Amino acid sequence: MSNFMAASNQNQNPNKSFEVTHLPNDSISSLSFSPKTNILVATSWDNQVLCSAWKDDGSTVFSGGCDKQVKMWPLAGNQPVTVAMHDAPIKEVAWIPEMNYLVTGSLDKNLKYWDLRQQTPIHTQALPERCYTLSVRYPLMVVGTADRNLIVFNLQNPQTEFKRIVSPLKYQTRCVAAFPDQQGFLIEVKEREILELILCSSFQAMARCSQPIPCSAFNSDGSIFAYAVCYDWSKGAENHNPATAKNCIYLHVPQEADVKGKPRINTGKR
Repeated sequence: MSNFMAASNQNQNPNKSFEVTHLPNDSISSLSFSPKTNILVATSWDNQVLCSAWKDDGSTVFSGGCDKQVKMWPLAGNQPVTVAMHDAPIKEVAWIPEMNYLVTGSLDKNLKYWDLRQQTPIHTQALPERCYTLSVRYPLMVVGTADRNLIVFNLQNPQTEFKRIVSPLKYQTRCVAAFPDQQGFLIEVKEREILELILCSSFQAMARCSQPIPCSAFNSDGSIFAYAVCYDWSKGAENHNPATAKNCIYLHVPQEADVKGKPRINTGKR
C-alpha cells in the first residue's frame, strides 16, 4: 500500500507526476484507492495477485489472483482470511455495499456472490466465457468476458442477465467502467492506450509513456489520478527485458482546467 504523501518527486515522469517509491518487484496488475482516505493499494504479478477491492468503510481490502482464492485483509492488523474460491484464477473482485455482498469473476467462466458470513457462495452465475473485467455502480453491473461479450446485470435481480451484447470494437475488452449515474458504461480495448482514452475526454494532452499502462484509478474525490507504467506481458516472456522494463506507479494531480468540461459552441445547426 502507498499513501499519496509518501510519493517521491525526485524522479518525475514525462508528465511531471509524482513517482511512488517502494514498489513491487514485478509488473503492476491493479490499482485501487480507499473510499475514505488517500491510501492506494497496488497488486502485482510477483505474487500473482490480479485484482483488489476495498470495503466501503475503508477498513478492509480484498485481493484475488492465480491461487483461485480471494483473501480479506483487515487493515487493523489481523491475519488475512480466505473468503471466496473459484476453480481457476480470479480476475475481478468488487464489494457491493448496498447488498453487503462480495462479487467475484473468474477465468472458470463464473460469477459468484458471497455473503462473508458463509463459506459457500449464495449464488453462482454462469458466464458465456472467461471473466476479464467487471464494474459495479449499484444497481448496474457490467461484466466483460472473452469473445468480446458484455453482460449487463440489474443487481436488484442479480440471478438474471439484463442484457448481453457483443462489443462493437474489434479487439478484446480489457476494462469496463460503469457511469456513476448507472446510465451506461465505457470500455477499453488496448491496454497501452488506457491513459490516452481517459485523458482525451477529460485531461489536457499528456506525454505518451514509454511502456504500457495496464491499470489506473482515481481517488474518492477525483483529486488524484494514479496510473501504472510497466510491461503488461501481452507479448509474452520472450519480449520482457528486465534491464529496461522498469515498474512505475505515478500520481498525477489534475488541475480544474484539465478536467472541467469545455462549453459547447452553439453553431445554430442541428
